[in-house]
Amino acid sequence: MASVAEMRLAVAAGADAVGLVGRMPSGPGPIGDDLIAEIAAAVPPPVAAFLLTSETDAEAIADHVRRTGVPVVQIVSHIAPAESARLARLIPATRRVQVVHVEGAGAIDMIADYTPHVHAFLLDSGRPGAAVPTLGGTGDVHDWDISARFVAASKLPVFLAGGLTAANVGEAIARVRPFGVDLCSGIRTAGALDSVKLAAFVAAVR
Repeated sequence: MASVAEMRLAVAAGADAVGLVGRMPSGPGPIGDDLIAEIAAAVPPPVAAFLLTSETDAEAIADHVRRTGVPVVQIVSHIAPAESARLARLIPATRRVQVVHVEGAGAIDMIADYTPHVHAFLLDSGRPGAAVPTLGGTGDVHDWDISARFVAASKLPVFLAGGLTAANVGEAIARVRPFGVDLCSGIRTAGALDSVKLAAFVAAVR
């Protein structure tokens, strides 16, 4: 979300959660922490505000959460499991979602590393090891067969992201069986939230 107005548009369309993107090395949608805090404070219950943070140190992630006042943090980097464990001790009341970028079947091996320390996973199509890392908002679809295997193997809820649109989300849900779906570029036109694309996407999900 880029503004309170966009958040309200998404909530009115039926979104269960809204994403607030902090500073990133690349990709669309980052906004300042003051604006994140403003939007998060305006989100009506039971809709959840998710802070997307690229920080990789537990102290830095916890500080980002405290500055913005969000109830859920989405950790978009593959942080060290030891940092994930430390973060759980620093902010036990904050719901923690670990992003796993599906670059191959090795993504499934990450389940055991993070499960003791987080509340959910989110599968995305970033390239964290690239020269300029991409950590979301790519508009790219990854291998849903791997995602389906991840969902089947995880005892935690798993969200699916990565190149979802109204045209493909039905197939994605049928094949992967995620707990929920997440998107950014698929409902935007020239950078702005598109109410027509948003309505079409929500209808396709339902």
